[in-house]
Amino acid sequence: MKTQHAIPIRWLTLSGTIVTQFALGSVYTWSLFNSPLASKLHQPVSQVAFVFGLLSLALAVASSLAGKLQERFGVRKVTVGAGLLLCLGLCLTSYADSLLALWLCAGILVGFADGTGYLLTLSNCVKWFPERKGVVSACAIGAYGLGSLGFKYINSQLLSHFSLTTSFQLWGLIVMLMAVAGGLMMQDAPKAATKKVAAGHDYTLRESVRSPQYWLLALMFVSACMSGLYVIGIAKDIGESLVHLSPLEAANAVTIIAIANLGGRLVLGVLSDRMTRIRVITLAQLVSLLGMSTLLFAHLNQLSFFLSLACVAFSFGGTITVYPSLVSDFFGLNNLTKNYGVIYLGFGIGSIIGSLVASLFGGFMVTFHLILVLSLISLVISVALHRPGEKGRLALQQVTGK
Repeated sequence: MKTQHAIPIRWLTLSGTIVTQFALGSVYTWSLFNSPLASKLHQPVSQVAFVFGLLSLALAVASSLAGKLQERFGVRKVTVGAGLLLCLGLCLTSYADSLLALWLCAGILVGFADGTGYLLTLSNCVKWFPERKGVVSACAIGAYGLGSLGFKYINSQLLSHFSLTTSFQLWGLIVMLMAVAGGLMMQDAPKAATKKVAAGHDYTLRESVRSPQYWLLALMFVSACMSGLYVIGIAKDIGESLVHLSPLEAANAVTIIAIANLGGRLVLGVLSDRMTRIRVITLAQLVSLLGMSTLLFAHLNQLSFFLSLACVAFSFGGTITVYPSLVSDFFGLNNLTKNYGVIYLGFGIGSIIGSLVASLFGGFMVTFHLILVLSLISLVISVALHRPGEKGRLALQQVTGK
């Protein structure tokens, strides 16, 4: 009887995850609000844009705690709570009258709410489909990327028809309704579902952090997030200051990023079920290096600028999609939420480092050079990296002939 009910439950959970991820992905439209908020608060755009770095950090911290929250409350209650908290954060943001209030409401509160729902719903959904990890990750995280594209138009319309205050409140109401509806469709994945196809040893978090592979994966993740989040967070501003695009033309960067981000999630996510996942990450790194090199060394016009953004966003989206499955390949499925949760702190760390370097050392170009160096280091790591104990097993096979 349980087997008969397992199929519709997991597909319903996938549907709810897609709806929720679409709503949570709306935070990637943040650059649309930088200029209106800067005018309202009479502050430079760079100070307002720092909100996205704080948001990313809070998102990552919340994601690292998601495993404990799920154990105590279950995926449904936590997701519904995240939707309510996200609405509260955006509504409070609408009344922010200082940078500190903005950083606390939009940065900390909105980021924490978004992160609480993001990794929890993703990892739970992947556990329901252990035989299709790449495709399911692509669907779920693809919806997160698609949310940034859909809400680019939704939030643009809100800003053009309503005041900034009302726009934030309506945005909060929409994402709350979607997250609550999606959360009510979900159910926690049973451990038995993961054991059917899980190969090898399921590492606890304590065991994982003792492995050098764990921290090398974390370093690669920080590098990918720094490039993706920093460029995404200031894309419109880069277009205006470096390429001298009009505000309307520069706003198209949000659309380019959203489409490329979604493409990376779908293409590399599906590809990760057909080839070794670490090689998919290597491919993503090469694409990112192409984009960063263009930003640094090519003559930038509208076409080359948008192409460079597309490369960075494609790589970032693909990396975010493949990494949960990659971590499960290395350390098992049953403890995925906790094992990936700590690595996912790199999401916020990468974003904050990018923003801090730009603030302390003079803007975009210094940060771009740092990202390029870290990307080259990560590429070397991904080419050489192997699973824990893999070399030992290969040596044993060569000796025994088995």
